Amino acid sequence: MERKDSTQKSEAPPAEAPQLPLTFSWQRVLLNSRQSSAIFNTVNSIIGSTIIGLPFSIKQAGLPLGILLFFWVAYVTDFSLILLIKGGVLSGTHSYQALVRKTFGFPGYLLLSLLQFLYPFIAMTSYNIIIGDTLGKVLKRIPGVDPGNFFICRHFIIGVATVLFSLPLSLFRDIAKLGKVSLISAVLTAMILIFVIIRAFTLGPYITRTEDALVFAKPSALQAIGVMSFTFICHHNSFLVYGSLKEPTVAKWSRVIHIAVVISALISVLFATTGYLTFTGLTQGDLFENYCKNDDLINFGRFFFGITVILSYPIECFVTREVVANVFFHGNLSKRYHAIVTTVIITMATALSMIVDCLGIVLDLSGVLCAAPLIFIIPSACYLKLSEERWIHPDKIMSTVTLLNGVVVMVVGFVMTILYPDDCSHGQEMAYCLSTNASFFNNSFSSFEPTIQSTFFNTSTVQ
Repeated sequence: MERKDSTQKSEAPPAEAPQLPLTFSWQRVLLNSRQSSAIFNTVNSIIGSTIIGLPFSIKQAGLPLGILLFFWVAYVTDFSLILLIKGGVLSGTHSYQALVRKTFGFPGYLLLSLLQFLYPFIAMTSYNIIIGDTLGKVLKRIPGVDPGNFFICRHFIIGVATVLFSLPLSLFRDIAKLGKVSLISAVLTAMILIFVIIRAFTLGPYITRTEDALVFAKPSALQAIGVMSFTFICHHNSFLVYGSLKEPTVAKWSRVIHIAVVISALISVLFATTGYLTFTGLTQGDLFENYCKNDDLINFGRFFFGITVILSYPIECFVTREVVANVFFHGNLSKRYHAIVTTVIITMATALSMIVDCLGIVLDLSGVLCAAPLIFIIPSACYLKLSEERWIHPDKIMSTVTLLNGVVVMVVGFVMTILYPDDCSHGQEMAYCLSTNASFFNNSFSSFEPTIQSTFFNTSTVQ
């Protein structure tokens, strides 16, 4: 017996070689492809497309207050995304809809389903508006192309982009497969940011600042929170991304969200401030509407941004389809109905984007009516009802503050948007682009040295 035991001991498998400790949490995250995919999908969901409207939110809030509000919205987003998954764990649910249904019953479930459908659906509509605007201007710069050509009009471009790219990408069934697509989108967004920074230094000095350019705060600050919320919201797809993690836990999710929100916040603030400081009070809801049509550097940015939006589109479609599946098909779609539902949703969004062409109004209304409840109100309300912690617990205090802020942003922001709608100069060339001397965009692509007479920019047309 002793010999047998000795033999068994000698045949035991050798101990595993010790693993080198990972000094930084970044390394642990990046070594896990599922977590990396989740980070890229979350960043893409936040900054992949609606980033173009962020300078407009600085115009609405005032520069100093706008920057502070950005970090506040980012912090609340981080907190509420983690809170949402905590609520799912407490209730034993695996989707936003199921969480709200278990917490507030069928009426709450129907309300959330409506909001969770409307937000990404409106986002899809805004993406199409951006695609038509940006790629249309790029195609008009091709030598020999007639500006009035039907094949470069926004309606045709939206239709072609939908059929060739948006629809095929949206037909995927696993959101994790979009990880590489989201990485490409993030790289292109970084390139666009570089172009915007370049123009801040080469074009900005020639545009006279408006009188209120550097004021601390403006009355429309609550509308600005709506626009920022529209950008930062990714709660509607949070359970999808959470479920794509390998052995998902709240700890893993928290690490993913911290990294994704920090990256998104830094890029968003840099983009918003540089874009706003270039044009100050002239800043439009779609920043690219501020740049001249013959600015070839920005036309590269427009092209990259059009691709970014196309790559961001499927993430929103995933959510709308999941809502429809949960409400009407008990959460399961066959291959046939998967294709049919996807096609119907995309067709509806495309049709609406053919009619509406002003991005600023879309961002305002969607921000205060859909994004504010999904970010501020519902996650906090669910956690407050489900958690058994004492009311003096930090999570409960923060949840209460977040909920009350969300109610204020939603109600007051909606009233302000209706009473003081923003002007939209869609498709119009800005005054500073109409001078016969404005030829530097064609001549200084490599040197970025403007040859425009600065006296033109000091005229009253840009005051």
